[in-house]
Amino acid sequence: MKIPETYEEFLKINQNDFNKLATSNLSLDEASKLIQFINLLSNDLKQKNIILEKIPQSPRIFIFRHVRNDGDCVGASKGLKTIIKDTWPNKEVYLIDADTAEYLAFMGPEDEEVADEVYESALGIVLDTASEARISNKKYKLCRELIKIDHHIPLETYGDIAWVEEHRSSCCEMIVAFYEAFRNELKLTSEAATFLYTGMVTDSGRFKYDGVSGDTMRCAGTLLDAGVDTDTLFARLYLEAFEYLKFKAHLYHNMQITENGVAYLYIDKA
Repeated sequence: MKIPETYEEFLKINQNDFNKLATSNLSLDEASKLIQFINLLSNDLKQKNIILEKIPQSPRIFIFRHVRNDGDCVGASKGLKTIIKDTWPNKEVYLIDADTAEYLAFMGPEDEEVADEVYESALGIVLDTASEARISNKKYKLCRELIKIDHHIPLETYGDIAWVEEHRSSCCEMIVAFYEAFRNELKLTSEAATFLYTGMVTDSGRFKYDGVSGDTMRCAGTLLDAGVDTDTLFARLYLEAFEYLKFKAHLYHNMQITENGVAYLYIDKA
């Protein structure tokens, strides 16, 4: 059996295949690559454990996400907040963000702003954001400690603790994986599952993009088992404003096709 080419492929091998690899006659380069993958996996597990330790130790937590909201950052932030509140009901957990997307309004409002002093003794968790410049609520800087959880290629280093898994299709998938790693300690309700499933389906193109893996679908299965109402969810996701429907109708009505099958539209006003 060959050493996987990428860390993502390494994560897909089962225990038997790993044992075969570990006991086979590997070249120096192959052994070095296997050790590199094992170290990455060990670091991912270490970061998850550190985060699990930090959350119950912190009486107050603020959750942050990126500007120009999408389904993944909203789903991950609301999903993680709900998991924390359901697991530790007496804990203060805030999600404050004035930057909201109208098409995701069905996921509910955010918390009201609080005084700056409230941030100062809190743990901050930033989700789905590769760089500090894209964090929506700039008061994250007031938190005493900052955790970054993200699935994008790191653009810069920030935060006291960073858990990044670039092979994941969404940040919501990471939150589900976090729950699965500690399911005996965390609570996943249908509400939290719906938030996370919304982020997974929107960030993966309804599970059609290249980043979707077997792990993605297994995480989705965990959420469905928790009670996601997919009929209602997809009805909400496919709702479109009347003005937008009229705009689409205009595009389809005026679209032209060349003899080579290329569609085009002539626009004479900016």
